[in-house]
Amino acid sequence: MEVYIVNLLLVVKDFMFTLEVSLRYSPFPISIQKKEYDDILRVFEQIKNAMIENADSVLIELTCDKMKSKSIAVLSREIIAVQIYEKSAIAGGSKRPGFSLES
Repeated sequence: MEVYIVNLLLVVKDFMFTLEVSLRYSPFPISIQKKEYDDILRVFEQIKNAMIENADSVLIELTCDKMKSKSIAVLSREIIAVQIYEKSAIAGGSKRPGFSLES
């Protein structure tokens, strides 16, 4: 009977969750990254609630876990869409999240 010793390589995926905000009259969205899904979901809910509940505009401050020096402040009345997606550092491809008319 032969015995083989196999070394296993454990690959830890470095996931970041991205929150992308589309602004009125702006062709480019703004985005932040968070390491934890609960953190990004909390920000998503805060933005959604500010868009729904407040007739007056609320200033929303966003900070990024990936780039610690990145901070964004935006008025809730200027937000027209918000989305969350997961991005792996290992994953390749250039497909943008959301809906696309390209195949």
